[in-house]
Amino acid sequence: MGWQKPLLFSLCLLPLGWLVGQAVGSDLGPDPAKSLVLFTGSWALNFLLLTLLVSPARQWLKRPGLIRYRRMLGLFAFFYASLHAFCVATYILGWDWGILQEELRERPYMLVGFLAWLTLVPLALTSNRFSVRRLGRRWGILHRLVYATLLLTLLHLFWLVRSDMAEALVYGVLGGVLLLWRWRNSRFFSRLDRKIFNK
Repeated sequence: MGWQKPLLFSLCLLPLGWLVGQAVGSDLGPDPAKSLVLFTGSWALNFLLLTLLVSPARQWLKRPGLIRYRRMLGLFAFFYASLHAFCVATYILGWDWGILQEELRERPYMLVGFLAWLTLVPLALTSNRFSVRRLGRRWGILHRLVYATLLLTLLHLFWLVRSDMAEALVYGVLGGVLLLWRWRNSRFFSRLDRKIFNK
C-alpha cells in the first residue's frame, strides 16, 4: 500500500513534466503563451473531474479505500489551476491592473474563471487532518464548495469556446453526470469518509 501514493504523485506530475519538456524544446507551437494557458487550464479541469470521480468510483467499484487519494487529486487540481492563473496573469495581463480591469469588462469569462480559482483556495488550505478536526461538521459543508467550482469552471469553458464545442461538450457531460450523482447521493458514505480520513 505504501507505494501507491508516491506513484499517484508521480503520475500527477507527468503533465507538468511534459509541459516543461515542450517549453525547453521550444515545441509549444506558434503561440507558446496560448499553449501554456490552454494546457494548464485543461489539466486543472481534468484533475477537478478526477477528484469528484473518486466518490462515485468507490461506490461503483466497492472500493471505499479510494477516498485516500481524493485529497491528493484535489490539491493537484488547485496546483494546475494556480499555474493556469499564473500563466494568464503573466502572458495575457502582464501583471497590469489596468489591463485586468479592461479584460474583466470586455471578457466576463475571465471573472468567472477567477471566481472558480478563488473557490479552490479555502478547499486547498483546509485539506488536512487538523482542519477536519477543527472545523468538524463545517468541514464537509465547506468542501461542498467544490461543486460550485465545477459549475463555474464549466461556465468559464463554455463562455470561452467560440468554434469547436466538442471538447467542451464532453467536459459538460462528465461534469453533469458527477453533479447528478452528487445530488442523488448527498449523504452516501459520509460517515465512512470521516472514519477513513481520520485513520
